[in-house]
Amino acid sequence: MTSQSVAGLLGALVAAIVLAAAFIYGPSPSQIAKPTQPAAVQQSAPAGQPAPAAPAPRGPVIREVPNN
Repeated sequence: MTSQSVAGLLGALVAAIVLAAAFIYGPSPSQIAKPTQPAAVQQSAPAGQPAPAAPAPRGPVIREVPNN
């Protein structure tokens, strides 16, 4: 056997293992045909009370470094 035929045999073996793993761990056809329902929407705060304001986003902290 030449090294090319050994490499081809090992490549086919690895490809078969990867293909089998894709079928085992992948989604089943029933999951693809019927996607899951979206999660239930949570109730928001009552209209009489305003929602708390989110804090303003902060940028990077830049400090001056003395030049020695």
